[in-house]
Parts: sequence; C-alpha cells; structure tokens
Amino acid sequence: MTRHIRSIPMTLAIAVLALTSSAAMAQSYTGKWPATVTKSQRDNGKNCISLTDDGSYGFRHSGEAVLNGQNNGYPGYFTVVDGIMTVTFTFPSGEGDCCSYVVFTAPASNGKIGKGVFNYLGITDIGVVNFGKKNGCTV
Repeated sequence: MTRHIRSIPMTLAIAVLALTSSAAMAQSYTGKWPATVTKSQRDNGKNCISLTDDGSYGFRHSGEAVLNGQNNGYPGYFTVVDGIMTVTFTFPSGEGDCCSYVVFTAPASNGKIGKGVFNYLGITDIGVVNFGKKNGCTV
C-alpha cells in the first residue's frame, strides 16, 4: 500500500512537467501566419509571414521573418515586447539608396497574434492587418 501512495506524487510531478512543457511550446510564434491587409490604398490582399521564434533578436520571442516566401536580400525580423508584435521587412528602393520598410504591428500573447496595423514606409501606405491561425498558409 505504501508503494502506491509514494507513486502518486511522482505521477503528479511528471504530469505537471509534461503540461508545463506543452504550454511553453504552444506559446512559440514559429510558423507560417496568414496576414490579410485591408483598408490600404495600394497593398490590400493576402500575405504569408513565416516566423522563426528563436530569441535571436534580443527578446524571448523574436527572430527572423520571411514575407510571402521571399527573402529580398535583407532578412526580416520580428519581436514581441510587452504583448506587442512588430514584424519588419526592409526592401531596397531601386534608386541606390536605402530603403522602404514594411511593418506589421499587432497585439500578441500566448502564441496568438491579433488584428493590427500595416504600414509601408517609403510609399506611405497604411492599412489594417488581420492575422489568421498559425500555419494557416502554404507559402
């Protein structure tokens, strides 16, 4: 009887550890995120933003980003700071000077991204971005 009583705490400890590990993994932003832009003057449409959440840009949730499967010579990156995600892409202007920036900003927590703002700096275009479910796009 004593043997069974001692195994109950061990079983509970293992279950708690397994659930904690699963919750931590669920909070990762790594994946392919649909990002639909609306109310923009020039850039309405569906995008796919691939994120690699490895902490490489100085914050727990940060890393490289790719827009629509294209790396235009400059890596994109993202950070989540105090529940706000910023995803930034840099594009050469084609005029020999640097650059145009595409920035997506939205609330983010627990591995989910909400509705936010799309901003294309360089051509001054602003709109709304709505992120879909993680791994909801194929690019």
